[in-house]
Amino acid sequence: MWGFRRLWFPPPPPPPLLGLGAASSSSLPARTMSQDGRGGPPGAPSAEGRRPRCLHLSAVPGADPQRCNELLLLAAAAGEGAEQRHHVLYFPGDVQNYHEVMTRHPENYQWENWSLENTATILAHRFPNSYIWVIKCSRMHLHKFSCYDNFVKSNMFGAPEHTPDFGAFKHLYLLLVNAFNLSQNGLLLKNRNVWNKNSEASNCKSTSTSNGSQGEKERTCEKFSPPSLNGASFTLIGFSKGCVVLNQLLFELKEAKKDKNIDTFIKSIRTMYWLDGGHSGGSNTWVTYPEVLKEFAQTGITVHTHVTPYQVHDPMRSWIGKEHKKFVQILEDFGVQVTSQIHFANETPSIENHFRVHEVF
Repeated sequence: MWGFRRLWFPPPPPPPLLGLGAASSSSLPARTMSQDGRGGPPGAPSAEGRRPRCLHLSAVPGADPQRCNELLLLAAAAGEGAEQRHHVLYFPGDVQNYHEVMTRHPENYQWENWSLENTATILAHRFPNSYIWVIKCSRMHLHKFSCYDNFVKSNMFGAPEHTPDFGAFKHLYLLLVNAFNLSQNGLLLKNRNVWNKNSEASNCKSTSTSNGSQGEKERTCEKFSPPSLNGASFTLIGFSKGCVVLNQLLFELKEAKKDKNIDTFIKSIRTMYWLDGGHSGGSNTWVTYPEVLKEFAQTGITVHTHVTPYQVHDPMRSWIGKEHKKFVQILEDFGVQVTSQIHFANETPSIENHFRVHEVF
């Protein structure tokens, strides 16, 4: 059953300790909009304080009723104009979960500043006036390893096996269609049911889930400016393990374009960000196949890569740095507008700085 609830935002985290911590609203200045919805220079008018709280959409189906994902939506503030048609889709990495789940975990509590809710807030600063969608993985092995089984064939720990026909683009597109309809109809018509051919009725009530969400009570949904696919544009962001979804989309481009609706969706993607990609597999952390990247180059999508020594300078996983360089070089050779930055290059590689890429990209 579909359901949604309003998530409680934890208090702003304290100042970073030993280099780790999500920045508060005072340390993450809002920015003006660019084409991809990204903020401009510090000092621009802030949208913070006008956004509703994060909304949790549970068990939203995509390509078929059995392939469901949970989503968080941090909606754009009402009355902001054309920028509201821009949507940021974020795929989290390992460990990242709901704040309450992370605080109760014997190990993951130390990374609670990078919970799904807090990360959505950080992204809202980076992309003011845009809708922020956090797309949760469908499975977390041992409550640590994010596994995007609905987007790419994965092993027990979430390492991918990329193919050109898994259906990731179809799943993402239909996931958004259903999530858009649910958030529109359910929140604007709070007391009516929302029906979809692949789901049961849902109203403005919380539902319990089995994938890391807390026990819930019925809550009141607040008004916000509902998202619409009409004229929408998109920015896709993968962090760490979440980059496997972006990689899978590249492998599927050629086939996905044959579907009219999905081709239209692809043409609405403005920018893609790879943030310190990595997984437990022994290769294919970055896409390095020229034929795949040539197809990608033809889309005109702008590419940004932001990495840290934690991934690209790891001597035990030396292929990651080599693949990253090859990924960037091949795209440049094909004329793609690509920027590549390494952050914290003069600091000791650490998981703290791996997470902090969210603050500096």
